[in-house]
Amino acid sequence: MPYVNIRVTNEGVSAAQKQQLIEGATDLLQRVLNKDPATTFVIIDEVETDNWGVNRENITTRRQREKATK
Repeated sequence: MPYVNIRVTNEGVSAAQKQQLIEGATDLLQRVLNKDPATTFVIIDEVETDNWGVNRENITTRRQREKATK
């Protein structure tokens, strides 16, 4: 029973895009590991940009800084 957890920032991922992620992850596990799609679970977590950090800063701050420099 595979379990896939995909985490993305909450910056406008559409329902259609989420469906593509679910289908793609499920298809990959079926193709590569011969896993049954009926028992493959895919969870998508959307994370606030304040709670996602890279290179010592959160994504909210990073996006604001990048926007100001354009």
